[in-house]
Amino acid sequence: MELDRRNFIKFVAGGVGGTLLSPLPWKLIDDIAIWTQNWSWVPTPARGKISHIDTVCTLCSGACGITVRKVGDRVVKIEGREDYPVNRGGICPLGMAGQQILYNEGIRWKAPMKRLGPRGSNRWKEISWIEAIDTVSTRIRGVRQSGNPEQVAAIDGNQSRSSVALLIRRLLETVGSPNYLVMPGQEHTSAMVQLLMQGSDGPVALDLENADFVLSFGCGLLDGWGAPGRMMHTWGEWVSRGPKERTFVVQIDPRASDTAMKADLWLAPLPGTEAALALGIAHVLVKEKLYHKEFIEGHSLGFDDWTGQKGITHRGFSSLVLEKYAPRDVENITGVKAELIIRVARKFAAARAPIAVAGRGKGLLPGGLYEHMAVHALNALRGRINKRGGALVAGNLPLSDWPEAERDSAARDGLERTRVDGAGTPHYPFARSLIHRFSESIRTGSPIDTLFICSANPIHTVPDSRGIEEALKAVPFIVSLSPFKDETSLMADMILPDHTHLEKMTDIVWPTGIQYPLYALSRPVVRPIYGTRHSGDVIISLAKKIGGSVARSFPWKNFEEAVKQRAKGLYDAGGGESSPEGSVPVWKRLAKGQSQSKGHSSFQSLWEDIKTSGCWYIPSHSFGRWTEAFQTPSGKFEFYSSAIEAAVKNSSKGGSLDTTLQELGIRARGDEVYMPHYEKPGSGADKGYPLHLLPIELINLASGWIGNPPFLNKTLFDYQLKGSDLFIEMNPKTAAEYGLSEGSRIILRSRRGELRARTHLFDGAMPGVVFIPVGLGHTAYDRYLKGKGANPYEIIERVEDPLSGQPIWWNTRVKVVKI
Repeated sequence: MELDRRNFIKFVAGGVGGTLLSPLPWKLIDDIAIWTQNWSWVPTPARGKISHIDTVCTLCSGACGITVRKVGDRVVKIEGREDYPVNRGGICPLGMAGQQILYNEGIRWKAPMKRLGPRGSNRWKEISWIEAIDTVSTRIRGVRQSGNPEQVAAIDGNQSRSSVALLIRRLLETVGSPNYLVMPGQEHTSAMVQLLMQGSDGPVALDLENADFVLSFGCGLLDGWGAPGRMMHTWGEWVSRGPKERTFVVQIDPRASDTAMKADLWLAPLPGTEAALALGIAHVLVKEKLYHKEFIEGHSLGFDDWTGQKGITHRGFSSLVLEKYAPRDVENITGVKAELIIRVARKFAAARAPIAVAGRGKGLLPGGLYEHMAVHALNALRGRINKRGGALVAGNLPLSDWPEAERDSAARDGLERTRVDGAGTPHYPFARSLIHRFSESIRTGSPIDTLFICSANPIHTVPDSRGIEEALKAVPFIVSLSPFKDETSLMADMILPDHTHLEKMTDIVWPTGIQYPLYALSRPVVRPIYGTRHSGDVIISLAKKIGGSVARSFPWKNFEEAVKQRAKGLYDAGGGESSPEGSVPVWKRLAKGQSQSKGHSSFQSLWEDIKTSGCWYIPSHSFGRWTEAFQTPSGKFEFYSSAIEAAVKNSSKGGSLDTTLQELGIRARGDEVYMPHYEKPGSGADKGYPLHLLPIELINLASGWIGNPPFLNKTLFDYQLKGSDLFIEMNPKTAAEYGLSEGSRIILRSRRGELRARTHLFDGAMPGVVFIPVGLGHTAYDRYLKGKGANPYEIIERVEDPLSGQPIWWNTRVKVVKI
């Protein structure tokens, strides 16, 4: 066969797991070899002993196992580990290019730095770690002594359950600030859905490998979603099965992504109408009685019309979908043909082990709460909760709790004060963090004196990035713990640089979407190249220097000691495995609970094994358990969310419920408010901005806080990035309406701002929509990344999702001006 881009992807996805899936044509290999010879920071590796070290990639929360090849002390290659339970050899392009992140001195801070010139001037003075820790700790002591400890804040991009994240939260708690913020993403939306419908605060666990029908609402399964290495291997497993066992994949996406092109069926709804499509499928399941009768009748609340304790009759979910979401009505909303909706619903119902999943791209973009609830309702209708191949109810890992943090009177007073972002208040009852509200509050006068920024680059990676930048200008003192010279760290007053991922120990607690309990632990494969320090050690040092109750709450000598104390709970719980995966993958062993553990005579023995293997896991799950699975007020899966009802009524506080719903941004009324439904977005029908703008994520383009390695920039096609020109995707019919052709130069303008780009005509782009890659347009880093392309977040408008408060990314309208 011809080895073009499409056949290359087909060959890799259908082959043996562990092969890199990438849109990289083979002809680029020689180009890259020549190109990299011009990089001053890539010396020829010295001759020396060849060695291999197994560890875990922590560039995202997927926690894929990797093997690092070294020549002497230098890393020369990174590959996926075939014996690691998460990815079994799979590795994404970013993980494979990790050594460029390590060795590119042009993007890294080499020592603590103090700003000299105006903010953003990039004028710095190198200082000692002693001076850096003393300066920051003195600042925090001063804020506490002034009686305003809540004016210390942090923006954290670490995995929420990781030890680094818990240390940062603990520091703010002991100082006395409630203003700990995290970067927005799908993880938080999914957690809200589990809380509202299942009463669970455990991790999201999806048994995708055992599914025979996958209904994906926007998840970039082959575009970097979840644990990318896992998904590449899993896709290969799906397509390698025989005709009767092969997993059928339906991808729902307004654009022909790599996932959509490889799926068995691609549905392209209008942007923002995915909830209506899910409810249209639910309509068919209910109308044709294709739902799981035992689960619905015995373990769910709110499916049928019902009468509450006060004698009030409530509308049920079945009545709602039968009345409002008939396939023909949904066709008018989504543009997806009614016949296709019916076909998908029946195929979903006929499958032995179907699962419906919701998300966007790589999972870095948050989704709508009601939309995610609508998708998860499909799993409930078919009884796919806690079933093999379904969405599993998971508890937390048995890690030991640290000693309770000590709060002095200053800390207690500060923690009683309202969060700057309003998360957790009656207006945002389920939000844990709202970075947009945080920046908006600062711009309008809410005082924050000292801000820590950890593993995050919000100036570049959050919609309305210019608003974030303006907010940071109003913060008197910013401390960045980034190892990189990114846009946000350049705004800092003090740099306390972290190691890169290959230079340090990091834990990831239950990697994204994994269906069984797993604790991942990376280890350093090289000694730190520069004068950097582990951010965990920095937080502990700061706490000790602040003194008093803050210092007493951090009894550990270093980060590893703190991690080790948590990990002891794994030994105390008994069971589990810490050895590499055997010949039978974990997902095949779940139902039988087979264990290959050798057992450990002491915790120290287990700890050494975990450090070597990089993991501890339990290869079992109690499938079919429903009676005790749900922790909602009703003890059942709730189509009608008691938590939403209580929150809305609390927000109204005896006033007008209609007014409250308007303030919350909810358009629905009555019982529909408390159930999955389609919230029609604001029309955005400004005649001056006729097109939708949708950001897209590519697997070979880093779109998080880490900049794209130069190797991956070279893998972008010249219709994605050429020189410094960014290309946007448009349907040829839409382009023709504006007199545009391939490569036309344009200005893309929204009400928020404008950027320059060129056009790529793509039949897989929905007419009336402009698709723009995320991850380019940097104004920082080095010459290989700075000034390449444009950043769509500069012109994307901030629209809040009802109840969750998360930024909605699909409601920006733009116009195109040909240059």
